[in-house]
Amino acid sequence: MKKTFSTAILIGFPLVVLITLGWYLAHRNQSPTDIINQEQKPLTYKDNTVQCPQCHMYLVGMVHTAQIISKEGQTHFFDDIGCAILWSKEHHIDVANVVFWVYTVDTKRWIKAKEAHYSLNDETPMKYGFGAYEQEKEGMIAFEEMRLRMLRGENMSDPKVRKKLLGK
Repeated sequence: MKKTFSTAILIGFPLVVLITLGWYLAHRNQSPTDIINQEQKPLTYKDNTVQCPQCHMYLVGMVHTAQIISKEGQTHFFDDIGCAILWSKEHHIDVANVVFWVYTVDTKRWIKAKEAHYSLNDETPMKYGFGAYEQEKEGMIAFEEMRLRMLRGENMSDPKVRKKLLGK
């Protein structure tokens, strides 16, 4: 009886330690893209650890970033709101059926993308120019107008549009 017990301890204890160590190593560097986001709240990330699925740039900082969260809780991170719009079209994502967050330029916080007001000529990571703001100012447009302009290619990445918006 004693021999069986000590054999179980000698085998069981190292096994528990190995399983615990394996779990720790697997989860210590877990990417926010791997998290099931049931709360559907914006997730934090470390700079240069998350890639935009549209342009494949690494996200640095939060200004101009966006997050789309599926009903299943999968969070997709974007370095530019324009990338989020293009990606949702390419993946047949109805933006009315997901939680869509943007980080605002003026208040430096996450708000629902449909509640934001968008400038037309901000300096954004992909040069689309749509900066999200919580406070509306003259010349800003609503989410749906921004989305349509993005899908039509009417943004600062087009030299003709850029020239018209900047007056140069």
